[in-house]
Amino acid sequence: MGRATDRRGVLRIDLDAGGDRPTSVRRGDALAVEEPLEIRVGMAGPARRRPLTVTMRTPGDDLDLALGFLLTEGLIRSADDVHTAQLCAGAETPNTYNVVDVVLAPGVPEPAADRNFHTTSACGVCGKASIDAVRTRSVFNVTDDPLRVPAAVLADLPGRLRAAQPAFDRTGGLHAAGLFTADGDLVVLREDVGRHNAVDKVVGWAVRERRLPLAGHLLLVSGRASFELTQKAWMAGVPLLAAVSAPSTLAADLAAEAGLTLVGFLRGRTMNVYAHPQRVVD
Repeated sequence: MGRATDRRGVLRIDLDAGGDRPTSVRRGDALAVEEPLEIRVGMAGPARRRPLTVTMRTPGDDLDLALGFLLTEGLIRSADDVHTAQLCAGAETPNTYNVVDVVLAPGVPEPAADRNFHTTSACGVCGKASIDAVRTRSVFNVTDDPLRVPAAVLADLPGRLRAAQPAFDRTGGLHAAGLFTADGDLVVLREDVGRHNAVDKVVGWAVRERRLPLAGHLLLVSGRASFELTQKAWMAGVPLLAAVSAPSTLAADLAAEAGLTLVGFLRGRTMNVYAHPQRVVD
């Protein structure tokens, strides 16, 4: 897991263990690591890359995170748009390799000079300069995707996702995004302190593996289904997004517009389908 987790000393207080008097003990506790990652983008040549964004993330799968971010923001369309992507040593001592340097392929437009982002682990669109910049249209049409998933298969997926989260077991502080087949087989899973980062890591994996669009697959996220996660799923050509928690109104509206099936409150044996329910079958 690399630097995904670290330990800190804590004072553990238990109000029930000691009867009338609470007990306390000092011990170590595992925490999810949160560190900044700077993504630099540009063309080949000396001093041609400039910082595009700094995002707070859990270290690991950083190249996937960078590629997924660039694709879901509409800056690249496939792996062919990237000449090289590599981790670089930052200014820290010792080096933490919190910089990803991306060289675009010849002919791929560079990001506009006034387009930059600053995102946190909680928000993937905080850095957008205007309301119009929030929405990015996908090059993939998911409306006619023939994916059909039995409701019973969907109901089993949160348990499968949870069982495949090694860092969550130690920290309880990481979100997960998992890509599944229609039969419920897990294709790839990524964890991060940020919901949007976990999804970008899955999308970046698909970019690297040349698996886009992700037709015939579904994406499950461990938290809520926000507008940004729905948009990222659409940008990757995913026809079904499921979440264990609630969606937002903008997420439901975007899913309906994009032709994407949106499932929320996927817990136990129940779920709500907010858009395009034809893909969820009995």
